[in-house]
Amino acid sequence: MKRIIKYIIILSLLLTLEDLNKMKKNKSKLTPLQIEVTQNCGTEPPFNNKYWDNKEPGIYVDIVSGEPLFSSKHKYESGSGWPSFYQPIKKEGLKLTDDYDLGYKRVEVKAEKSNSHLGHVFDDGPEITGKRYCINSASLKFIHKDDMRKMGYEKFLYIFEDREASQEN
Repeated sequence: MKRIIKYIIILSLLLTLEDLNKMKKNKSKLTPLQIEVTQNCGTEPPFNNKYWDNKEPGIYVDIVSGEPLFSSKHKYESGSGWPSFYQPIKKEGLKLTDDYDLGYKRVEVKAEKSNSHLGHVFDDGPEITGKRYCINSASLKFIHKDDMRKMGYEKFLYIFEDREASQEN
């Protein structure tokens, strides 16, 4: 039993080291804007960013860790000029903290794994959740639905399945 526990600990440390190396490599490829946003809690300009009006099907992953964060299925036009989502793929992938930098309370959204700043969440979203995750494009990488399998995100393809069709069969 002790040997099994020892192997589990060693394996988890190796996986953590692998993740850290991957994130270090990804950070070294970031543009100045991506560094400002993800590492210094910056904000990119509204309506002048990569994904604010992207309508393609797919998922949005953390640009540093590659963790899946948001889906195009949950994206909507908020009029803010930034990509807006009414829910994340999984809440456990996000870290929410109070932010008073502008003199009033906002809720900052960070990626759990990389601790990268993503944006903020507000309580003025669509009725389905009431939330608006207002996220900087510079903190994201978009993976098109057609590329998800080859890029290792096949377990998230369920998001795009037609539930009505699968219930009929």
